Amino acid sequence: MGKAEQNKKIKMDNLLNTSFELFTSKGLNKTSISDIVEKAGVAKGTFYLYFKDKYDIRNRLIAHKSSLLFMQAYKALQEAAIEGFVDRIIFIMDYVLDELAANKGLLAFIYKDLSWAVFKKALTTPISSDDVDFEEVYRKMLEESGFEFRDPEVMLFLIIELVGSAGYSSIMYNDPVSLEELKPHLEPTVRSIIQQHIVK
Repeated sequence: MGKAEQNKKIKMDNLLNTSFELFTSKGLNKTSISDIVEKAGVAKGTFYLYFKDKYDIRNRLIAHKSSLLFMQAYKALQEAAIEGFVDRIIFIMDYVLDELAANKGLLAFIYKDLSWAVFKKALTTPISSDDVDFEEVYRKMLEESGFEFRDPEVMLFLIIELVGSAGYSSIMYNDPVSLEELKPHLEPTVRSIIQQHIVK
């Protein structure tokens, strides 16, 4: 990487880190682009080289943070050497939920403005070369499963919606039960969703 590229990466990382810090402490609505650039120590023009507005940086941050989380989960999955598509999905689900339970600020940030469209974009458009393209990982897992799936994107959508909303309520509010009490209910439901999408 050349010096110019390195400088660009440093500025972009500063903007991302500063935005995340401000969005999680002050909230998106109370954070201005001026706040971001002032704290990051860059010119306003530099911000607009990388991002359209604060909603764009928010979406890209969701992409980046989600990608890091899934990359950690996928690395842990490979180290655990878990076989079987369903067990691998359950492992990733447990890993992500445990990480979010340990970092409620990240959960609040990712989940509050998360829609399927943003999430899908987040997982399929890596922000940097360090990020994982989860769509590619998912496709590879599907291929290695030995099964044929009907509507695999719908299957993933249902799992993410279920795990995301149920996990959020459990982690943030212990409602209706704690995360540990919820997991034994989530796992068979996720298994059932997957089974319903396997072509017999």
